[in-house]
Amino acid sequence: MGTSPTLVRYGFAFNLLNRGTQRLSFPATPCNETGEYLPRDTLPPPPPIKSPNDWTPYHDRADFELTDFLYTTVQMLGRSIDTLSQLLRTLLINHGVLPNNINVFERYSSLLATIDSTPVGDVPWQGFTMSYDGPRPFNAPDWMTTTHDIWHRDPRMLVHNLLANKDFNGEFDYSPFREFDAKKRRRWRDLMSGDWAWKEADIIANDPDTHGSLLVPIILGSDKTTVSVAMGQNEYYPVYLSISNVHNNVRRAHRNAVVLLGFLAIPKSKSHLVDMGNSDFLYIADKRHADDLEYCRFCRQLFHTSLAHILRSLRPAMTIPEVARTPDGHFRRIIYSLGPYIADYPEQTLLTCVVQGWCPRYVASACAIHILTRHVRVVVQHSPKTSTSLASAAHDNLLMRL
Repeated sequence: MGTSPTLVRYGFAFNLLNRGTQRLSFPATPCNETGEYLPRDTLPPPPPIKSPNDWTPYHDRADFELTDFLYTTVQMLGRSIDTLSQLLRTLLINHGVLPNNINVFERYSSLLATIDSTPVGDVPWQGFTMSYDGPRPFNAPDWMTTTHDIWHRDPRMLVHNLLANKDFNGEFDYSPFREFDAKKRRRWRDLMSGDWAWKEADIIANDPDTHGSLLVPIILGSDKTTVSVAMGQNEYYPVYLSISNVHNNVRRAHRNAVVLLGFLAIPKSKSHLVDMGNSDFLYIADKRHADDLEYCRFCRQLFHTSLAHILRSLRPAMTIPEVARTPDGHFRRIIYSLGPYIADYPEQTLLTCVVQGWCPRYVASACAIHILTRHVRVVVQHSPKTSTSLASAAHDNLLMRL
């Protein structure tokens, strides 16, 4: 039996050894919590110690287990939970417990609020609305008057959770690398072995303010999914997030290396309910606006502006490093970069703002992008008191940065 080839890795910061091989020397220098670089061979700080009796935001372990039993195991209806809550509170009062000392939730809504505020193991959801704000004809079509809801989680917090996952230790790249076999033939395996990651790291290494930082390329992916055709053509548009530093085998093994980032809006015309007989009904989507150029512009802008708004928390650390804990327990200064977007061909055309049948890799000119996006605006509204209008000029700049 033959022996396996010897593999040699080296990164963007390397030393030339006596045998002519190139090896990585100091990838992504560890630092302390304030961002100051540490001497070589410094041990990582101990992980934060959590009290075994800390069940925040639950009162105690019994409160947590009751919530888990009702919401997860039994999946009790809301009105039934309200009835159970009142019975438990009445029972405790009858046994001499003062009302202010009762830790049982008051109603179903308070139970949900406690679940949503759970800080461990998840990132809370947040939402915003978007709508068309361009010129409207007298009889405006329904897509011009519809308000779209977008729900998402903070991508920065999701990435921090991924970086701090100790399960990835040993299967995590702290620097781009190039891999060769014994015959000096190039080999590619994980994303950080590619030329794109290498070039991104060169930019970090050449900047004194970011030198020694950990490059964290963001991987995004989305795929519109039909959940139920019989119940009204219910569709969801999930967006997923991962980081390129984690090895491919970890992502394929379903080890929490891919997380749900959010749900995008699906603009479409009204659906018509058709009676098929025998108590069967079918929803037929009205696609009369599918070929409307203004409608297509709005769909593209809604998609891109939604992504830009969801990813806004990553923007500061794309130029100025921030400190985060990594799988080996060390803190490091990290720099984000938008990496691959995984999508099928219809979404590739939406991402690149080309029409069906065109090559998504075609680079449109700034003039062509302006023609595709002019006269269309999207309103981003967080609450009734605050709103931000993103005009077409801002969207032009957004597309030219992608």
